Amino acid sequence: MSNGGSAIRGSRVGAGPMGETDRGYQAARVDRSYFCSNGHTTNRAFAATVDAAEIPELLDCPNCGLPAGQDQANPPIIAKHEPYKTHLAYVKERRTEDEAVELLNEAVAAVRERRARLAASEAK
Repeated sequence: MSNGGSAIRGSRVGAGPMGETDRGYQAARVDRSYFCSNGHTTNRAFAATVDAAEIPELLDCPNCGLPAGQDQANPPIIAKHEPYKTHLAYVKERRTEDEAVELLNEAVAAVRERRARLAASEAK
């Protein structure tokens, strides 16, 4: 009689033999803990074959996004959070006050010349 159920109850696809504790080869790992300044702890596992120099010193905390380091007593802190800069702030970084006045005078002269040409062509 067929009842449409599974032939092996309590089993799932991909499960190993019943009662077997070993689920196959597990690669050797190195565990590292990272700590952020908000007190969050993040654990990461790296392959044991990876050179210690390749393991990152800092990670982004998955909880708050701040940098997290391996020293729990001294977690990394952000030096200074820079606010959004306007276009004018970037221009002021690149130009001196004298250069700005010179550029402004050139732009005003160009606008005046264009207006004078437009007025002369309309007067004809």
